[in-house]
Amino acid sequence: MTLSEIWIGEGPVLLHRNGPVATITLNRPEAANGMNIVFMKALHQAVMRCHREPGLRVVHLRGAGRNFCAGGDVREFAAMGEGLGDFLREVTAWLQMAVGALIRLDAVVVTEVQGFAAGGGGLGLVCASDVVIAGEGARFLAGATRVGMAPDGGASVILPHLVGLRRAAEIMLSNRIVDAAEAERIGLITRVVPDADLAGAAARTVAVYAEGAPMAMAATKRLLWNAIEVERALPEEARTVAGLSASADSREGLAAVIDKRKPVFRGL
Repeated sequence: MTLSEIWIGEGPVLLHRNGPVATITLNRPEAANGMNIVFMKALHQAVMRCHREPGLRVVHLRGAGRNFCAGGDVREFAAMGEGLGDFLREVTAWLQMAVGALIRLDAVVVTEVQGFAAGGGGLGLVCASDVVIAGEGARFLAGATRVGMAPDGGASVILPHLVGLRRAAEIMLSNRIVDAAEAERIGLITRVVPDADLAGAAARTVAVYAEGAPMAMAATKRLLWNAIEVERALPEEARTVAGLSASADSREGLAAVIDKRKPVFRGL
């Protein structure tokens, strides 16, 4: 009999196990799965629960609703005012612990992306995944410098390894939207499929890895991620984001997103 259990059945992040597969669902669809601090703590809790289950072979990461994850919850961040820097030290710490835990899972992380994957939350989780299946309508956005901040969630080190330094710099500094077809072409994602087939394609991909040799896949995954040394970059990302978030430019950037206008940055 296949073991099926609900490990976390309510809240901003859900976790369900079905045999060798655990499904983590980002569950704030009304906020495009934007990450607030409660969300980030819940995500870390879900990933760590997966670490405690040695029988898992695949972790299927997905988002409820129209978007995978729109990044940080800009309204919560903006509400912190001049205390944003101190607040984001904690927020960034939880995100980076979750990302580090995803990378260090023995299980293969298969991520299913619809709608937007933006910021350190959305794009960062995509970068930290082992396999990414996206619908043709998916869109990817770095977004950090748009609000006067810097990339986090490990994206500053992982994205250049995926797509190359020049292209990563252009994506992060211009904040342009990358569509699914381009994301597949440049190596940001594994495969793009029709939107109507996204759930089915993700399920079939999960099934393939669930039948693989678990010790060999875990060892291969560890060797691949060790070559990038993501965790060495996370503390510097955290310091940089916290420092920039205390600036007037970051508060202006957040306000501009909320007001749906172009920001005016003054270098302060």
